[in-house]
Amino acid sequence: MTTKRKIIGRLVPCRCFRGEEEVISVLDYSHCSLQQVPKEIFSFERTLEELYLDANQIDELPKQLFNCQALRKLSIPDNDLSNLPTTIASLVNLRELDISKNGIQEFPDNIKCCKCLSVVEASVNPIAKLPEGFTQLLNLTQLFLNDAFLEYLPANFGRLSKLRILELRENHLKTMPKSIHRLSQLERLDLGSNEFTELPEVLEQIHNLKELWMDNNSLQTIPGCIGKLRHLRYLDLAKNRIESLDTDISGCESLEDLLLSSNMLQHLPDTIGMLKKLTTLKVDDNQLTSLPNTIGSLSLLEEFDCSCNELESLPPTIGYLHNLRTFSADENFLVELPREIGNCKNVTVMSLRSNKLEFLPDEIGQMTKLHVLNLSDNRLKNLPYTFTKLKDLAALWLSDNQSKALIPLQTEAHPETKQRVLTNYMFPQQPRHDEDYQSDSDSFNPTLWEEQRQQRMTVAFEFEEKKEEEDNSGKVEINLKRYPTPYPEDLKNMVKSVQNMVGKNQHPLSTNCSGTNMESRKQEQYEPPWPMPPKEAQPTGRRRQLSTNVKSTKNVNDWLDSVLCSKI
Repeated sequence: MTTKRKIIGRLVPCRCFRGEEEVISVLDYSHCSLQQVPKEIFSFERTLEELYLDANQIDELPKQLFNCQALRKLSIPDNDLSNLPTTIASLVNLRELDISKNGIQEFPDNIKCCKCLSVVEASVNPIAKLPEGFTQLLNLTQLFLNDAFLEYLPANFGRLSKLRILELRENHLKTMPKSIHRLSQLERLDLGSNEFTELPEVLEQIHNLKELWMDNNSLQTIPGCIGKLRHLRYLDLAKNRIESLDTDISGCESLEDLLLSSNMLQHLPDTIGMLKKLTTLKVDDNQLTSLPNTIGSLSLLEEFDCSCNELESLPPTIGYLHNLRTFSADENFLVELPREIGNCKNVTVMSLRSNKLEFLPDEIGQMTKLHVLNLSDNRLKNLPYTFTKLKDLAALWLSDNQSKALIPLQTEAHPETKQRVLTNYMFPQQPRHDEDYQSDSDSFNPTLWEEQRQQRMTVAFEFEEKKEEEDNSGKVEINLKRYPTPYPEDLKNMVKSVQNMVGKNQHPLSTNCSGTNMESRKQEQYEPPWPMPPKEAQPTGRRRQLSTNVKSTKNVNDWLDSVLCSKI
């Protein structure tokens, strides 16, 4: 009697014992640089249930592969496939199919024969449309078609009534079929980075929807029908052109994350305070001039970002946000903070960069859990003495150019109120000017750069042609110039002596010379960049020998070259 045992392996194992039958159910050939499907796989077509061929260079699937009737999961992402063969219809037990990151342009219509399919991952393929047969995959629960070329969905797409996750990000969709309302079990819908100009009203009928991505589209308004999505927990409407938010948004009573960044919002409705379960609210990069007082009703809010707006003040009700952990209000026009902000005692990170703050309230010392506080680019003259209570503060940013996270503060008396305040060399803060932040392309000066480049050169050899022949054969013109790089000490002394003697022989001083001749001789006289040694009446020892060599040499440049070569 033979026995069977289940083995998970990368390679085909050998049968070592007679009478024992190996049953291979899982094979993994991922990242093996394969150009074709290994033939050994076909030896297990009866028992193989899972096959992984991820990240290879396979450009074609052989017909024999589809004889693996027991195959339940086929994973071949990140290969070079250009089509999915029609023989895939024979995989009647297939439940999971991953063909992402290939060059597949379409699904064969007979994929409808894979009745058991529940998960299809086909993202990052140039798929332009879905065949009608695709809508017959009635057991499909998860469909991923991100980063494709879809312009529309089949009219009867709603037949996929068991779908729970539908991701269609980065396509060219503009509308959704009316039958989409039949997706009663849909929980996650991602339509981000498409071409929608309005929110599909049909979405209001998907009552079980919990996550909705509509970011990076061209939406201008959010209709009140969105308030009917009472089970919605996550809503991303960032990077659109939304100018206003309907008051019926309050109907999304289960909402926990609301992302409205990078829109054109000028105000928030008061009803936003009715989103009692909200934990994350992002309204940064809009045109808000004020925040509603009802913001204080969001008692569970943990993250609040209102940066890059036109806010001049914060409502006092912000002090009711007792669960707030992260608060950002960068790049606004805030002149002061409400004293009630000190009641946000659970805040660990607060950023108020690039505002017009001139002072901070003493109550900020009650925010004892602060770890990071950014106050750079404001107009503060000092800090309240209550800052000494912030024992957990690990980073206090007072300037964009600050080298350390914490700069020591010292106590001094306020010149007017005589109260104790904290200060250091960074106070008073200076407003930032735009000219201090010019881009490299705006500030680049080719002429100045060339001058600096020349100055960076350490050695320069200049060769100039003589403009006229000199009758005086004793005159020698030196064209070698040495810049900051120094000579070795002994060679340096030798060259100094030679230059001194040559200059003395070439340009004897005369009190009878005219002013013009004097200027001419000054220009011709060689002036080394280092100080000359004091003159000596009689060179002795080694210098006497050098003097003799110079007199017998016609070209001082040649002699200097020979000395340099011999010493170096």
